[in-house]
Amino acid sequence: PICHIHFLITMASEKKVVYRAEEVKNHKDSKSTWMIIHNHVYDVTKFLDEHPGGEEVLLEQAGADSTEAFEDVGHSTDARDLMKDYLIGELHPDDQSSKTYQANTGPLGREQKTSSWTGWLIPLGIAVLAALTYRFIIAPSS
Repeated sequence: PICHIHFLITMASEKKVVYRAEEVKNHKDSKSTWMIIHNHVYDVTKFLDEHPGGEEVLLEQAGADSTEAFEDVGHSTDARDLMKDYLIGELHPDDQSSKTYQANTGPLGREQKTSSWTGWLIPLGIAVLAALTYRFIIAPSS
């Protein structure tokens, strides 16, 4: 059995703990819940009771790469900031996924690639249409 396979890598003056995917797989219950998100390893055991979606959601993803599930849900910026408290290390380079995911930060889904002019053009069009409707349809009949 693979147990505590991790390496210390010294980068500048800080040490980073690097875990193998095999070790993360051993932490998939409510006593020890680890997950991989964007090639970072998180110990979310203490967060199980606090997770807004319930502990079952985290336990389903425990011990594995949860990046896709994490991004599909659309976690807020605050939730992403909170993750820093549970970060325990990085995934070993040999185990890292090369798949990329676009950040999904809320109910509007992934960032919209529209230009800012639509933000004012649509309301302006509605206002002009309302003014013309009043001027030519409602006002003449009064």
